[in-house]
Amino acid sequence: MKRVPMTKEGYEKLKEELEYLLKVERPKNIKDIEEARAHGDLSENAEYHAAKEKQSFIEGRIRELQAKIAQAEIIDPSKMSHNRVVFGARVKVYDTEADEERVFFLVGPDEADASNGKISVTSPVGKGLIGKEVGDTVTIKAPGRTFEYEIVEISFE
Repeated sequence: MKRVPMTKEGYEKLKEELEYLLKVERPKNIKDIEEARAHGDLSENAEYHAAKEKQSFIEGRIRELQAKIAQAEIIDPSKMSHNRVVFGARVKVYDTEADEERVFFLVGPDEADASNGKISVTSPVGKGLIGKEVGDTVTIKAPGRTFEYEIVEISFE
């Protein structure tokens, strides 16, 4: 089974969502289905069909979360080399073309959130930064654009 790198925070979020689905959403959905059944003819019962569709979504998401949790490999960045960009690093780069600094936090694919600066280590930018040191310049070919970043700072939170 392929292991997927993940921060402890990302792992806990997945577990919380799974627990919520199992303890809150699933039981609520079962009650919704029971109530809709009580209304009679199921073939023309929109509430019943909506509840069954939601049940399908909930069950699918539960299976997906269980698989992600089973494949998760929690990485503790404090135990890694701090002179190179690695999983869990907070990387400050200087974008030479845009003439501005950017900050990226390298996380696992399930934790990525570009709007908050969290990028996946499997993304083009993440792959380009891994293994680099402060002062290195890296050229990253991404869909639609090529970036040139100079690594300014590497830290771990």
